[in-house]
Amino acid sequence: MKKRLSLRFPDSLVLILLVMIVVAFLTWILPAGEFQREIISYGEQGSGHTKEVVIPGTYSEVESTPVGFLEFFMYPLKGIVSAGSIVAFILLVGGAFSVINATGAINAGLYRLLEVSERNRMLRSMLIPLLMVVFSICGATFGMAEETLIFVLITIPLARKLGYDEFVGLSIPFLGAGAGFAGAFVNPFTVQIAQGIAELQLLSGMEYRIFIWMVFTATAIFFVMRYARRIESNENKSLIGTEDLDQSDRITVAQSFVLWLFGASIIILIIGSLKYGWYIEQISALFIGLALVSAVIAGMNMDDAVASFISGVRDMVHPALLVGFAKGILLIAEDGQVIDTMLFAVASSAGDMPAWLNANIMFGVQSAINFIVPSGSGQAALTMPLMTPLADVLSINRQTAVLAYQFGDGISNMIIPTSGVTMGLLSLAKINYKDWLKWLLPFFIMLNVLAFILLAIAEIVGVWEIHVL
Repeated sequence: MKKRLSLRFPDSLVLILLVMIVVAFLTWILPAGEFQREIISYGEQGSGHTKEVVIPGTYSEVESTPVGFLEFFMYPLKGIVSAGSIVAFILLVGGAFSVINATGAINAGLYRLLEVSERNRMLRSMLIPLLMVVFSICGATFGMAEETLIFVLITIPLARKLGYDEFVGLSIPFLGAGAGFAGAFVNPFTVQIAQGIAELQLLSGMEYRIFIWMVFTATAIFFVMRYARRIESNENKSLIGTEDLDQSDRITVAQSFVLWLFGASIIILIIGSLKYGWYIEQISALFIGLALVSAVIAGMNMDDAVASFISGVRDMVHPALLVGFAKGILLIAEDGQVIDTMLFAVASSAGDMPAWLNANIMFGVQSAINFIVPSGSGQAALTMPLMTPLADVLSINRQTAVLAYQFGDGISNMIIPTSGVTMGLLSLAKINYKDWLKWLLPFFIMLNVLAFILLAIAEIVGVWEIHVL
């Protein structure tokens, strides 16, 4: 009897490597070209924020610089070096969190939360939606992205204690922040940069953007809770199975102190990100300091603390490599000088169609570009200088052009394999990309349909002229 052939989906690292090969091949078949660039200021006057952007109408073909066979194998290292701060952030925070986790405080705190939720059914039913709203606000206001790598280490154990699986645990911070990021209303790394390049008043169009944020956030909560309810009624409905965790002993005084410190650190992180522009350097310092203080409070000896730290770093090696390899894709396209060529071809192919349809085509183009350039601010700097005059020619409101960019960047971030954050989170959650793609596809389709409708409404109804008093 012949054995049935089973095709196994490749590891995420292999998948990214395959994309690198495809992009390297494109550097041989596409003509090389580039736009001239200039430095512009954005944000409030005197803020000092600058960005390098392309200059419309300056595209020209240049001498081809395809990526050679031997040169190709340098790009994994080049990607890791280029994304070095993020790679180090993942490793250091992973190690720090492992030390905090070794105190037993997180596990004990989650179990106490579970006990309270068991006594209060309302709290249990509202816990996941409330957390997702919080993460969505973070995504909409300061562009939470890499920070979700921290919180998923908490939400996955929480979801499992509540009787759910890793899909639910991962989705609480990832889809919560992702929905907020895609429907952002003040995100300085996407909305404000794009509006600055489009010469729009910063934070203008707030009313419609807040409405979009509410729609996207509600859709994310509906999708996750619908799946969670299916698991509650039948554990076999989980795509990867659920697992009961051991109950924790009574929480100690030392663990209580660690939990209070952890909560205070999260508040400091949010304030620092919103008010002082903190990024991965400051956040890394915060969690390393928290780990050190937690180890002292819990009475851990230094050898055990170091062992826990190294164990946490070891667990983060795979996600860190994914981030570095994903950055290598962008470097190949940049060094091969084909990104501007693809952008010029798209911008030159606009047709004579209704403004609402052209706005949605612009959305599709931005989604495609995000596959190669999975960076919100980087994509804004690359595309908005061209999309702004193109919007004027096609009679599209510039606010709608910004929204098309925002949707194209934010929605696809949750599913593209070239996003280091996405692949890193999947690695932490031990979810195969194939399983994630299958599970997330209905939600991805829902958001794309909503984006299509919301862009059409923006142009047909003229929502940017409507102001709430």
